[in-house]
Amino acid sequence: MKLLLASLIAVTPVSAIADEYQRGYASSKTCYRSEYREEYVPGTAENPGYVKSWHDTIEYSCAGTTRVIQQDDNDCTDGKVAGAILGGGAGAALSRDDGRWWAIPLGVVVGSKIGCDAAGG
Repeated sequence: MKLLLASLIAVTPVSAIADEYQRGYASSKTCYRSEYREEYVPGTAENPGYVKSWHDTIEYSCAGTTRVIQQDDNDCTDGKVAGAILGGGAGAALSRDDGRWWAIPLGVVVGSKIGCDAAGG
Protein backbone atom coordinates (compact mmCIF):
# COMPACT_ATOMS: atom_id res chain seq x y z
CA MET A 1 0.00 0.00 0.00
CA LYS A 2 2.85 2.38 0.79
CA LEU A 3 4.48 1.64 -2.54
CA LEU A 4 1.20 2.30 -4.34
CA LEU A 5 0.80 5.65 -2.59
CA ALA A 6 4.39 6.67 -3.32
CA SER A 7 3.99 5.69 -6.98
CA LEU A 8 0.73 7.61 -7.24
CA ILE A 9 2.31 10.76 -5.81
CA ALA A 10 5.36 10.40 -8.08
CA VAL A 11 3.34 10.17 -11.31
CA THR A 12 0.70 12.79 -10.48
CA PRO A 13 1.02 15.75 -12.88
CA VAL A 14 1.81 19.12 -11.41
CA SER A 15 -0.83 21.76 -12.03
CA ALA A 16 1.71 24.45 -12.98
CA ILE A 17 2.33 24.11 -16.70
CA ALA A 18 5.30 25.94 -18.19
CA ASP A 19 4.32 28.37 -20.90
CA GLU A 20 5.98 28.29 -24.31
CA TYR A 21 7.47 31.74 -23.86
CA GLN A 22 9.24 32.58 -20.61
CA ARG A 23 10.31 36.04 -19.60
CA GLY A 24 14.07 36.49 -19.84
CA TYR A 25 14.69 33.69 -22.35
CA ALA A 26 15.22 33.94 -26.09
CA SER A 27 12.71 32.30 -28.38
CA SER A 28 13.24 31.41 -32.02
CA LYS A 29 10.00 29.75 -33.02
CA THR A 30 9.15 29.96 -36.71
CA CYS A 31 5.61 30.27 -38.02
CA TYR A 32 4.21 29.55 -41.48
CA ARG A 33 1.26 30.97 -43.37
CA SER A 34 -0.20 30.26 -46.77
CA GLU A 35 -0.62 33.18 -49.19
CA TYR A 36 -2.71 33.12 -52.33
CA ARG A 37 -0.96 34.53 -55.41
CA GLU A 38 -2.16 35.39 -58.92
CA GLU A 39 -0.35 36.40 -62.07
CA TYR A 40 -1.98 37.64 -65.24
CA VAL A 41 -0.47 36.33 -68.46
CA PRO A 42 -1.43 38.72 -71.28
CA GLY A 43 -2.63 37.28 -74.55
CA THR A 44 -3.10 38.20 -78.19
CA ALA A 45 -6.08 38.18 -80.53
CA GLU A 46 -5.40 34.55 -81.45
CA ASN A 47 -4.41 33.35 -77.97
CA PRO A 48 -6.40 35.01 -75.14
CA GLY A 49 -4.76 35.86 -71.82
CA TYR A 50 -5.30 33.90 -68.62
CA VAL A 51 -4.67 34.09 -64.90
CA LYS A 52 -2.26 31.70 -63.14
CA SER A 53 -2.98 31.17 -59.45
CA TRP A 54 -1.11 29.29 -56.70
CA HIS A 55 -0.46 29.22 -52.95
CA ASP A 56 2.94 30.08 -51.44
CA THR A 57 4.00 29.00 -47.97
CA ILE A 58 5.65 31.96 -46.26
CA GLU A 59 7.99 31.51 -43.25
CA TYR A 60 8.06 34.31 -40.67
CA SER A 61 9.21 34.87 -37.09
CA CYS A 62 6.54 34.43 -34.43
CA ALA A 63 8.22 36.91 -32.08
CA GLY A 64 6.07 39.80 -33.28
CA THR A 65 2.77 37.96 -33.07
CA THR A 66 0.42 38.75 -30.24
CA ARG A 67 -1.00 35.99 -28.11
CA VAL A 68 -4.16 36.19 -26.08
CA ILE A 69 -3.60 34.66 -22.67
CA GLN A 70 -6.68 33.94 -20.64
CA GLN A 71 -6.11 34.07 -16.93
CA ASP A 72 -8.27 32.35 -14.36
CA ASP A 73 -9.07 35.03 -11.80
CA ASN A 74 -11.23 32.80 -9.62
CA ASP A 75 -10.02 32.72 -6.02
CA CYS A 76 -10.65 29.37 -4.40
CA THR A 77 -8.81 29.93 -1.11
CA ASP A 78 -11.92 29.53 1.03
CA GLY A 79 -12.89 26.32 -0.76
CA LYS A 80 -9.37 24.92 -0.36
CA VAL A 81 -9.31 25.54 3.38
CA ALA A 82 -12.79 24.14 3.98
CA GLY A 83 -12.13 21.15 1.73
CA ALA A 84 -8.80 20.44 3.43
CA ILE A 85 -10.39 20.47 6.88
CA LEU A 86 -13.28 18.24 5.80
CA GLY A 87 -10.98 15.91 3.84
CA GLY A 88 -8.56 15.55 6.75
CA GLY A 89 -11.46 14.86 9.08
CA ALA A 90 -12.88 12.27 6.72
CA GLY A 91 -9.45 10.64 6.39
CA ALA A 92 -9.13 10.45 10.17
CA ALA A 93 -12.65 9.09 10.62
CA LEU A 94 -12.41 6.44 7.91
CA SER A 95 -8.90 5.15 8.69
CA ARG A 96 -7.66 2.87 11.45
CA ASP A 97 -4.43 2.68 13.48
CA ASP A 98 -1.35 2.71 11.21
CA GLY A 99 -3.35 3.86 8.19
CA ARG A 100 -3.88 7.31 9.64
CA TRP A 101 -0.33 8.49 8.88
CA TRP A 102 -1.15 8.53 5.17
CA ALA A 103 -4.97 8.81 5.18
CA ILE A 104 -5.14 12.19 6.90
CA PRO A 105 -2.65 13.98 4.59
CA LEU A 106 -4.22 12.33 1.56
CA GLY A 107 -7.65 13.47 2.74
CA VAL A 108 -6.34 17.01 3.17
CA VAL A 109 -4.89 17.12 -0.36
CA VAL A 110 -7.92 15.55 -2.05
CA GLY A 111 -10.31 17.64 0.03
CA SER A 112 -8.52 20.87 -0.87
CA LYS A 113 -8.72 20.03 -4.59
CA ILE A 114 -12.41 19.17 -4.37
CA GLY A 115 -13.05 22.29 -2.28
CA CYS A 116 -11.28 24.49 -4.81
CA ASP A 117 -13.30 22.99 -7.67
CA ALA A 118 -16.53 23.43 -5.70
CA ALA A 119 -15.68 27.08 -4.99
CA GLY A 120 -15.38 27.80 -8.70
CA GLY A 121 -11.60 27.64 -9.10
